[in-house]
Amino acid sequence: MPELTEITQYLPGILLSYLALLVGVVSPGPALLGLMGVSLDRGRLAGQSFALGIGTGSFSIGLLTLTGLSAVLAAYADAMTAIRIFGGLYLLWLSYRAFRTAFRKPVPASANDDVPASDPITRKGYYLRGLALHLTNPKAILTWIAIISIGFTHGAPLWVGAAIVIGCGMISTCMHLIYATAFSTAPAISIYRRAAGWINGVLGVFFAMVGIRLLFNR
Repeated sequence: MPELTEITQYLPGILLSYLALLVGVVSPGPALLGLMGVSLDRGRLAGQSFALGIGTGSFSIGLLTLTGLSAVLAAYADAMTAIRIFGGLYLLWLSYRAFRTAFRKPVPASANDDVPASDPITRKGYYLRGLALHLTNPKAILTWIAIISIGFTHGAPLWVGAAIVIGCGMISTCMHLIYATAFSTAPAISIYRRAAGWINGVLGVFFAMVGIRLLFNR
């Protein structure tokens, strides 16, 4: 059981990791767009099954990332510096992408994207689709590397990494379930499209701040 002083020491990094994951979930990407299409075209239950697959994929990637980082750090402590640089540069790239999208006129997405009307799928099938999409999503993998490196600093006990993975996995699952519920109604997606510019502007600022923090913090 970690002591109070130890919890206080690592809590800010853990909370920042949660915030980074939460902001990443809001950021438009393959998972969000796929979930949007399934929820609008196939309904709430299909969307929620797809969301559970995404959440499982997110937890799996986080666990694999944490395990890999632990092994690398045990063999070569300075590897965290390279990981921080890599994660920081990737976050700056996400910032650039977000700003570019914020100032570009959004193209309305079709509710049928990636969800063929002639392809009947069970709820288990939608779950597996969400899982496969997230496990093969480079953005999700690279984002998890950045998230773990934010809070799981060199010398941190394993419980810190576990708290990040479990917490972020739960946040990802809950947020995507909320999205599935909201995106099953047409007015919600209409509001999201109208606010996309502002959302991406906020994302650009956040990614830039965290990316710079990773690059320059020792």
